[in-house]
Amino acid sequence: MNQSARYQRALFICVMIQLENFGVSFGGRDLYKDINLLITINDRLGLVGINGSGKSTLLKIMAGAQTGHSGRLHVGKDTKLGYLPQEMAHAENETVENEAKKAFAEINALNERQQTVTHLLETRTDYQSHAYSALIEELTSINDRLDVLGEQDIEQSVAKVLFGLGFTLADFSRKMNEFSGGWKMRVELAKILLAKPDILLLDEPTNHLDIDSIEWLENFLKNSRSGIILISHDRQFLDNITSRTLDIRGGKILDYKLNYSKYEEQRDRELQIQAETHKNQQKFIADTEKLIDKFRAKQSKAAFAQSLIKKLDRLEKVELDNDESVALNIKFPPAPRSGKFTVNASGLSKSYDGKSIFKNVDILIGRGEKVAVIGKNGVGKSTLVRIITGSEPYDGIVEPGHNIHMSYFAQDEADKLDKTAKVFDIVDREGVGEIRKQLRGLLGAFLFSGDDVNKKVSVLSGGEKTRLALCRMLLTPTNLLILDEPTNHLDMKSKDVLKQALQAYDGSLLVISHDREFLHGLTDRIVELTAERTKEYIGDIYDFLKERQAATIASYEYKGTNTEKPIARQRVTLEVSNEEKKRLEKERKKLESESGKLEGWIEAAEKSIADLSDELQAADYRNGELMRDLTAKLDSKKMELENLMVRWEEAQLKLSAST
Repeated sequence: MNQSARYQRALFICVMIQLENFGVSFGGRDLYKDINLLITINDRLGLVGINGSGKSTLLKIMAGAQTGHSGRLHVGKDTKLGYLPQEMAHAENETVENEAKKAFAEINALNERQQTVTHLLETRTDYQSHAYSALIEELTSINDRLDVLGEQDIEQSVAKVLFGLGFTLADFSRKMNEFSGGWKMRVELAKILLAKPDILLLDEPTNHLDIDSIEWLENFLKNSRSGIILISHDRQFLDNITSRTLDIRGGKILDYKLNYSKYEEQRDRELQIQAETHKNQQKFIADTEKLIDKFRAKQSKAAFAQSLIKKLDRLEKVELDNDESVALNIKFPPAPRSGKFTVNASGLSKSYDGKSIFKNVDILIGRGEKVAVIGKNGVGKSTLVRIITGSEPYDGIVEPGHNIHMSYFAQDEADKLDKTAKVFDIVDREGVGEIRKQLRGLLGAFLFSGDDVNKKVSVLSGGEKTRLALCRMLLTPTNLLILDEPTNHLDMKSKDVLKQALQAYDGSLLVISHDREFLHGLTDRIVELTAERTKEYIGDIYDFLKERQAATIASYEYKGTNTEKPIARQRVTLEVSNEEKKRLEKERKKLESESGKLEGWIEAAEKSIADLSDELQAADYRNGELMRDLTAKLDSKKMELENLMVRWEEAQLKLSAST
């Protein structure tokens, strides 16, 4: 076998998925046509494209969850696919742990079959038969697959993945029907990761993950031996995971051996060249047509004119990519002037059925300030913003700011739209005053033009509904925007345009988002919500993440050092009298000394937590007594750290007040 043939054979063995002249059509429109594509076991692919381009459809067809395509789709023999869709059914009455253990059904089945085949080979004597050879091949295939899956302590493996995705030990025995859809999705994701498929097909896996779990998933995928095909609107997540980008556009799939950010740079260069080439070609066509018109009527030049006409007919036209020019055009109206503070809440607590969700929550937002709320799923972020909007009962104090005009975008805002109404009806019902003259223009800025404005809401895609809900927010000037996951279902370019509009917005902003790239450069500070209190970080999301990466447990605990100090909760800055300043000045040395001691104790407590956390991760989870002992020690040390942090912050508040 020559070198070229060996290369082709090696490539064929590595190919997991192959598309040949592949196409999909809906309603007479081609999503893609005549696609040829090879995906190998080593590929880490990002699948990108505008909303409605067919990304999720392609994954569904690859996974066998949807049929109806032209051409050929070949999935390699014995290739195992792990598919995480955006929507799925769940085993509601199963416990979290037992549901996760279903990932090992393949290992159990392989082990049983291995024993059966081994027994058959030991007892049969027809060594030269095809049946005997087939058994040997099957046993080899089983052993190869078991080598890929590896020997695993099932209890240990399940625990590590569930912990990484944010579950606690107490959650393991809870039934699936006790959790929200986002947490159920985490269990499904855990099953897929534990199964170690050859190719992971992941459709927006970070949609219901908090930042801590996203980071854990990133590290898991980086170390995984599986190939990956990933749909995500999280640019940073794509960059960290993928090294190849497939861009679906205009019925084609453009293949770039680059991660997303480098693909964007390359694509921008290509578009510049395309635009310049198109411009030059249009000039050439115009000049040639002038010559044709000039010489057409002259008998002596008629043959020359005909040759020019044929030349134009043979010319391959350079077409501009239409969807590159399609982008939102958002500009928030100027914010009416508010008082000094737009949100001033203190001592907020919330319980459901006697169970505390959070307590001791303080949050203060000044005029024009942009603040992000960060916290684990289930800690009550959405509940907190509903309290601030006045749509949720609570305990504590929320003082409304002066002259506040608020607009609230809930997580399910797009689903609240009247599905029986037309697109134009949605804005026509709420537009008041001069804005009514601009309704069609406003819809056009959100990519609803022509007949699109007469579409029923019920036929819109998720991205279109989100755009329409955002459009509705611009009908009335506001000075306080409260946004809960506003980028869900938006494509990359739409998210970028929304971010730019919010950066230019001159009112106050309170935003919940798990999209780090969206938050980066958008907010002035981070409010971290926990079950016990709020903590604040001055800076944007990457400042916060840097702090969190120094944490010793899965929750966001600050790592105190001599050079980086926790930021005290921001409160209303009061004018302090000269006498009070003198009194505080006398106490400064005492407070500084106490603060220094507390920082040392905090560092020691965090080191203890780190050691206990490592010990807990490495422990045998079947040893109930050991687990209870370690968990009790860890809880005690966490409580100690919490008390130290409170004392430190009190000292810092006093120090701040004395300056």
